[in-house]
Amino acid sequence: MASTSIARPDILHDTAATRIDVVERPLTAWQKIYDNGAIRKTVLLVALALIWEIYARVLGNPLLFPTFTATLAALASAIVSLELPRAAYYTLSLLIKGYLAGLAIAGVLTAFASVSRIGADLLQTLTAMFNPLPSIALLPLALIWFGLGDASVIFVLIHAVLWAVALNTFSGFSALSPTLKMVGRNYGLSSMGYIVRILIPGAFPSILTGLKVGWAFAWRTLIAAELVFGVSSGSGGLGWYVFENKNQLLIPEVFAGLLTVILFGLFVENVVFRTIESRTVQRWGMAS
Repeated sequence: MASTSIARPDILHDTAATRIDVVERPLTAWQKIYDNGAIRKTVLLVALALIWEIYARVLGNPLLFPTFTATLAALASAIVSLELPRAAYYTLSLLIKGYLAGLAIAGVLTAFASVSRIGADLLQTLTAMFNPLPSIALLPLALIWFGLGDASVIFVLIHAVLWAVALNTFSGFSALSPTLKMVGRNYGLSSMGYIVRILIPGAFPSILTGLKVGWAFAWRTLIAAELVFGVSSGSGGLGWYVFENKNQLLIPEVFAGLLTVILFGLFVENVVFRTIESRTVQRWGMAS
């Protein structure tokens, strides 16, 4: 008996073509302001200054805690008299010398550690030995070795910068993708070319972190060294400016010196390092 099959009729449905549009809604003024990081940080700084002013007025003891307006007046007076710019210039000149020297030594150690197991062992051993040691603790030895002068301060600055930068840089190199490392090896690059073209760009987020940490350590170490060390070679930096005015009970001037240190820190973090980050890490798509 032949089997018969019934064909299933084709069912066609006509669907009207629909257009999917991207719905755009303009941001409100508040959203535009909130999305601007510079405005947010400025508002926070203004709020902190207002809290400072209110607290100082409630406390009512200018020898203990001067008002923000009194500090600004002392800051303006010190700038006009060129006393504070001279101190800031001296401090920054020492800081840049020590920072650059520390970066150079850290670069040599990290490069050696990247191409040699002996170098890696040496860097890890030295970092474990000297990184926990506070830089300011070496100041008495520096005075004995180098005498009273800029060399002693630069020595402790190098110690403050060296280990933070070297440790973060080598950690970035070690965490780099093995595939990327093999690509660099297969291209037949020299040791220096391998470091410059493969390791540094790939590990730059960690390197930038080390640069920031090293700068912060160097900045704090220098101010502390000037407070203890005092005048070097007939000149005084910001730390000495703070110390000298404290001895004369010029507390607004003391706070003006501290505010100058804070302003320099904000400038370096939000202008210098932020510019480097935007032109490297963010442009390369490596920002987390």
